[in-house]
Amino acid sequence: MNAINGKVVWITGASSGIGEALAYELSDKNCKLILSARNSDALETVKSKCSNTEVVILPFDLVDFDNAKNHAEKAITAFGKVDVLINNGGISQRSLIVETDFEVDKKLIETDYLGTVALTKALLPHFINNKKGHFVTITSLMGKFGSPYRSGYCGAKHALHGFFDVLRMEHEKDTIKVTLVCPGFIQTNVAKNALTADGSRQNRDDEATQNGMKASVFVKKLVRAVEYDKFEVYIGGKEIMGVYMKRFFPKWLHYFVLKSKVR
Repeated sequence: MNAINGKVVWITGASSGIGEALAYELSDKNCKLILSARNSDALETVKSKCSNTEVVILPFDLVDFDNAKNHAEKAITAFGKVDVLINNGGISQRSLIVETDFEVDKKLIETDYLGTVALTKALLPHFINNKKGHFVTITSLMGKFGSPYRSGYCGAKHALHGFFDVLRMEHEKDTIKVTLVCPGFIQTNVAKNALTADGSRQNRDDEATQNGMKASVFVKKLVRAVEYDKFEVYIGGKEIMGVYMKRFFPKWLHYFVLKSKVR
């Protein structure tokens, strides 16, 4: 096991939900933290609740592709290095394909996929030079199989798997690790913040998310997977069975999802 204690960890999407819970969990493990998201006030609130004082705030928008290298340089400068980048920032969706503006699909790809790729590529030379580093990318079970009302979100999450599987292969020689984390239903504001057909927020929760795993429980499982250098991990309730149904019984999964309450 490769303990994460004391390492320099950069977390995107750190102002709420899984990212916020990760900040508290890793702070308790004496990690030096770099917290990023768009909302600097929310990040300051998270920082104030961390048990460890070695926390740096680095606010920015993931779709600010042109400045990804500048953000990476600032993150490296904060503590002299970055050991782990946790790609957690992103946004979900709740709308039918036929009703969804193309601009919504574009925003999902830019935020959930391209923003993560840009930041990862900006930090990659640092990991190569150090001959070590760990990319932890939080995708979704929707990166493994699909569900109605989440077409653009599923597309972006599936894309992350393709990119990071290749990154792992190409840079094994540099001792760079990649862990893909696929959450199921976790108690966060992901449904409330999800984009609808016209790009506006849904602004309401759903039953599955409300009854999902607590974020504080989820992040403990995530950290354990990272410490054991897992390639890929599925964390949630019975919904994780969809991964195996997709692999072995794809038609069963198709009809099962259609009969489920997926909104």
